[in-house]
Amino acid sequence: MPPHLTVHLPAFGALLRQGAKHLLESTVVPLGLFYLLLTLVSFDGGLIAALSWSLLALVRRAVKREPFPAILLLTTALLVARTVLGLATGSAFLYFLQPTLQNFLIAFVLVASLPFGRPFIAKLADDFCAFPAAFNEHPRVVQIFRRLSLLWAMVFLTNGATTLWILARESVGNFLLVSTAGSWSVVGAAIVVSLLWFRRVLRGEGIHLRWGAHAA
Repeated sequence: MPPHLTVHLPAFGALLRQGAKHLLESTVVPLGLFYLLLTLVSFDGGLIAALSWSLLALVRRAVKREPFPAILLLTTALLVARTVLGLATGSAFLYFLQPTLQNFLIAFVLVASLPFGRPFIAKLADDFCAFPAAFNEHPRVVQIFRRLSLLWAMVFLTNGATTLWILARESVGNFLLVSTAGSWSVVGAAIVVSLLWFRRVLRGEGIHLRWGAHAA
């Protein structure tokens, strides 16, 4: 890349809407459906409702020939395993223990992907903002994604340890409320730190992000 480069991206509001859409589709709606059906119907009803939503989201994208976001594929695969375990045991504790332990698994995946050309976190970032190919190959961009992988590995380790402690002490309802609020607070803070860190590194390389100027 040249010493001074401006990378044109979609409007920041559009990126936020796209990111919110992915999070709602893959995480918030399944969790909400589970709790609603758990309260109104049964534990099994909540399991089936959450999984059905995620599977239908994949089918809809397949029918419309839309790309599958990495976050949706990851959460659906994990949800399948959770649902099988939940239906087989009937245990809410084991159902929520699995995603709690998955925080540690994701942290391991983030660290294990560091030696590869594009860390796993860079592929997740594509779901929210597709950067130009030349930008992704810049050595400093690759380096910052590796450092962000370590940051997010710590985030998932923290979430895993915290939710495990809450799960052992609270009821299902309290666990969902406290763990969700706590996890999203930590994730929100990590997003802000990541964006500021990312922008600072780019500016040091003479790379500027321009939001909503024109197509890249």
